[in-house]
Amino acid sequence: MNDTNTPPAQKPARPFFSSGPCAKPPGWSADKLQTDVLGRSHRSGLGKARLQYCIDLIREVLEVPDSHRIGIVPGSDTGAVEMAMWTMLGARPVTTLAWESFGSGWVTDAVKQLKIDPTVIEAPYGQLPDLSQVDWSNDVVFTWNGTTSGVRVPDSEWIAADREGLSIADATSAVFAQDIAWDKVDVLTFSWQKVLGGEGAHGILILGPRAVERLESYTPSWPLPKVFRLTKGGALIEGIFKGETINTPSMLAVEDAIFALEWGKSLGGLSAMKARANANAAALDAIVQDREWLGHLAADPASRSNTSVCLTVEGADGDRIKAMAKLLEQHEAAFDIAGYRDAPPGLRIWCGATVDTADIEALGPWLDWAYAAVTAEEQPLHS
Repeated sequence: MNDTNTPPAQKPARPFFSSGPCAKPPGWSADKLQTDVLGRSHRSGLGKARLQYCIDLIREVLEVPDSHRIGIVPGSDTGAVEMAMWTMLGARPVTTLAWESFGSGWVTDAVKQLKIDPTVIEAPYGQLPDLSQVDWSNDVVFTWNGTTSGVRVPDSEWIAADREGLSIADATSAVFAQDIAWDKVDVLTFSWQKVLGGEGAHGILILGPRAVERLESYTPSWPLPKVFRLTKGGALIEGIFKGETINTPSMLAVEDAIFALEWGKSLGGLSAMKARANANAAALDAIVQDREWLGHLAADPASRSNTSVCLTVEGADGDRIKAMAKLLEQHEAAFDIAGYRDAPPGLRIWCGATVDTADIEALGPWLDWAYAAVTAEEQPLHS
């Protein structure tokens, strides 16, 4: 372990390990973004063309089948999830799954806002609920990857192929890094600021045929805000999925997303992006395995995230975690790695494709140094 007074010599070249907004793609700079659309209407020929190009790139790089529609919607991933819940739920019984804060938020929406009395299946941070309990005659809302706990579903085998209900997946920290079985997904949502390292405020809503059928055959009993409305006269508003957004998008954010998607495509597409995330997660796991004071919050490797990796720190409470994170930020060795505020005290290190493995490897000695420095303070770590 390093001397507590002597920081390591080598820093991560890009110390951006935040789990959202995440690191920009390697080589990114603002002057590389196309800007001729700025100051133009998003409804102009150029504006609509760039929005459609962004959608087309998402389909190509994420390997979304033609059976599924892709729309850019307001409100980041939260807006996309709530748009799906408000427009589709209530037609049949609902099951909500939660094992971390964002999944718990969808439970709150279903119980307290929509008041649809769902079946709630929960597990504590670091664990996955028993997926075999899910009744697929229900609509099912779940997070594919729990960003604040580092626990993901291990695969799609638990999703019934002959399901009667809809599968509605918040996959914002899973897409471009984990396998998505599109025949098992009726609704999938994400935002650019996670695995693409894009800007916030915009969500992506992907609808399969069964979701479209639900929208066109069911009218919920509650009022729908304008930004949630996906149908008109009982038919899907197809323009939403052709770049005609519900409200005015930031074209700068769109251009930023286009840059990230073109970068991913240049690597070799989805397989290359997944490989980078896997390599990063493996490098971080090697750091954990080499240190007795570090551990994984997600104990089971089969359901451990390869993007939002959450770590336990021996003896550390919230104040000590904040102290470690502050030290690392002051030395520009790692930014924003304290765990989510509602999660157990620990570290959270983003390992998505936009992070370089060499930077994960360089982080290890800095974690040692920060831990030693905090441990050496007058007040010992709480046991």
